[in-house]
Amino acid sequence: MANPNIVLVTSINGESVGFNLTATTTTTLLTVSSNKLLKINRITCANVDGTNAADLSLSITKANFTSAGVSDFDTSGTFFLAKTVSVPADATLVVLDTPIYLMEADVLKGGASAASDLDLVISYEVIDDA
Repeated sequence: MANPNIVLVTSINGESVGFNLTATTTTTLLTVSSNKLLKINRITCANVDGTNAADLSLSITKANFTSAGVSDFDTSGTFFLAKTVSVPADATLVVLDTPIYLMEADVLKGGASAASDLDLVISYEVIDDA
C-alpha cells in the first residue's frame, strides 16, 4: 500500500457520522477503504447519562504502508487517541480538533466503560485517489 498523493485526487467528500458506544469493549467504528485516505477533522464525545461519568477509549490500528519521506516509525500497530478518559455526566469532550490522516486499511476503534452512555460524532473527509 502506497501513501496516496493528495494533489492528484479524483474527489474529496466531507462527511460526519455518529455512534452510540453500545458495547463496553472496543469495537470497530471506521475502516478506510482501498484507494482512500481519511482526513479526520474532529471527534467529539458526549456523555448522555445524566448521572454517571463514563470512560472513553479510542484507538487507531495502523496497516502497513510505505511512507513518503519519513523513516524510523511504526508502520503498524495500535495507537490510542484516548485511553480510559473520563467524560463527566451530561458533559462533552473534544477528543480531536486538529486533523489527522488515516490510510487505506487503517481502523478506528472505540469503546466505553458503560454501554450506551457515550455518543461520538466524527467529522471527516474521504479523499479518493483512484
